[in-house]
Order: sequence, then C-alpha cells, then structure tokens
Amino acid sequence: MPKAISEPAIPTTSYDYYLIFSSLCLLLLGLIMVASTSMNLAQTQFNQPLYYFWKQCQYSSIGVTLAIIITQIPIRFWQWINVSLLLIGITTLILVLIPSLGHEVNGSMRWLKLAGFNFQPSELIKLFMILYLSGYLVRRSDEVRSTWRGFIKPMAIVCLITSLLLLEPDYGATVVLFATVLGMLFLAGVPLRQFIIWVLVIGFALTIIILIAPYRVERLTSFVNPWTDPFNSGFQLIQSLIAIGRGELWGVGLGNSIQKLAYLPEVHTDFLFAILAEELGLMGVITIISLFTIIVLRAFTIALKIERLGYYYAAYTSYGIGLSIGLQASINLGVNMGLLPTKGLTLPLMSYGGSSMIITCIMIGLVIRIHRELIVL
Repeated sequence: MPKAISEPAIPTTSYDYYLIFSSLCLLLLGLIMVASTSMNLAQTQFNQPLYYFWKQCQYSSIGVTLAIIITQIPIRFWQWINVSLLLIGITTLILVLIPSLGHEVNGSMRWLKLAGFNFQPSELIKLFMILYLSGYLVRRSDEVRSTWRGFIKPMAIVCLITSLLLLEPDYGATVVLFATVLGMLFLAGVPLRQFIIWVLVIGFALTIIILIAPYRVERLTSFVNPWTDPFNSGFQLIQSLIAIGRGELWGVGLGNSIQKLAYLPEVHTDFLFAILAEELGLMGVITIISLFTIIVLRAFTIALKIERLGYYYAAYTSYGIGLSIGLQASINLGVNMGLLPTKGLTLPLMSYGGSSMIITCIMIGLVIRIHRELIVL
C-alpha cells in the first residue's frame, strides 16, 4: 500500500546542491542573455535598454522567493489540496477567454491581467495538473493499472484542459501537458497496450487540430522547408539557423550577435537559445543542455528513490516536474534548431517571461522539498 505522507521518513536538512546549482546557473545565464538579446528592442520600444532585464530580475526574485517558501511546506499539504488547485487552474483558463478579463498579445488570448502583471494560466495549469495527477495515481493506483476506466478518467480531464488551451490558442502548452500526463501514467504502471493506443489516438487528434488551422499548417510546411518562403513563413527559422551557424565553437562574443538586431523575432523569449548559440557558440550550447540534463536527471533520481521508499505521491510529483521541464526545454531547443515546428514555448529559467519563470522556480522548489523531507542522497 502507498504510504501517506505525514512526517519526514528521515529527518534531514540536506539539500540537493546539484539541482540548486544547475537551476541557479540557468537562471543567471538567462538574465545575462535577456539583457544581451533585448537591449536593442527595449531601446526602441521604451528608450530604456535594460527594461526587459530589470523586469526579468523582478520575476526571478519573485520566483526564487516563492521557491524558498515552497521548500518549507510539507509535501502532505500539496497532496491534501491538489484537487482544489486543479479547479482553480481550470477556472483561470476559463477566465482568460472572457474578453473583459483576458489580455490579447499577438492574436492569442493567453494572459490575465492581475495588479498590473500579465499572468499566463497555461503555466499554472501545468503544475496543478501534475499535483492533481500524482494524487489520482495514489488514490486509484490499482484501477489505473488494471482497467481502462482508471486510465480514461485523467485523460478526460486533460482533454477538457487542452480544449480550453486550444481556444486561446496555446498549442505548445497543449503538447507539453499531454506528453507530461502520458509520461506520468506510463511511469505509474499503465499497461503498455493501453498506453500505445492512447498515444496513437492523441497523435491522430493533434494531427487533425493542426490540419484544420491554416496557420498551423503554414508553420509545419515552413518547418519542413523554410527556404520555400524565406521572407515570410520561413523567415524566423532561417534567421535562427543563421544565428546558430554563426556561433561555431566559441561564439562571436557576448553582446556581439547580429541576428538580434531586428533580424530574428522574439529573440528574448522563444528564440533566446539561438542568440545564445551565436554569442557563446557550441560550448555555450553544451553547457545549457548539460545543466538541463542535470535538473531532469536529479528530478528522476529523487523520484525513483522516493518511490522505492513507498512515498508515491512525492515520487509522481517529482517525475512530473522532471518531465515537464525536460519536455519544454527539449521542444524549445528543437524549434530553435529547426528540428520541430514553431510552438511558442519559452526556455525554462532563461527566456523572458514572468509566468514561466515563477512557475518553474516553484517546481524546482517542490523537488528540493521532496529531497529534503524524505531522503538523504
């Protein structure tokens, strides 16, 4: 039987310093790159070259502060409140679709304006779905492993959430959420046959969603061969590939990127990695990939050890966080390098954006708390 989380199994004040160090390195490198990529844009828009940098410093400070607070909250609290959090998350997804409440940017209604701060509910729902699904997998462990019904119930909730996400629209968040949930169900022991069937069904559904929206088809065709329309649909990807190619081994030097000077759009958000590759070269790329790999491996290592101790809620939560961060980082890197179609996803802990930064810091704080509360490595 799964153990209920009541008191720490092994009283400890130990922290996972590999996870903390890797996360802080990415955050600090992200701040440097946000400053480097956004200076020209900020000067043009606000006559303040460091406008986006200081905003990102504020978001990072909030995120780190919340992460520190999270490390002081017992995991049993999240296990107790996970259903309520999911309902709150779904409510915010509905509110963002109301024109008087939702804030539209670049044709997408993805933001809620709260006290002068644009918050993205899709980032919130990723975390809340992980916390809810972890609780569901503990409560219905036998049902999930032995019946179709146990598998279909969480998938029905995910379909509801992704329907709301697609109305914004936010295709990137939909892909990350679906993949994270499927990964957690697989790790929880869902029979392989059921898992494969649902992967095929979801893959077919996502294909239909792509085909019925002309702009998504355009993104897909430009991804396959951006040179067919180099000045329109293929422009962004071509400029990204040029930036990465210019970096070579050591890069052109911090601040010396050419592509960020009004050539490559969204340089401080979705395509920050391309400018990093241009300025810091292959060595910078390897460093970033290595740091993300450490974060994901630490989350999975902690989850595996917790699972062996019988604390399944904490284990599934750590698995889910590792999957979510790893998937989002992989998709962002794939988009920048032309391996995946454009999704509109930020690079966790690095790209400009308050919602992504704050939620990712909270996720990291949860994994640190799980390690601190339940195991000594």
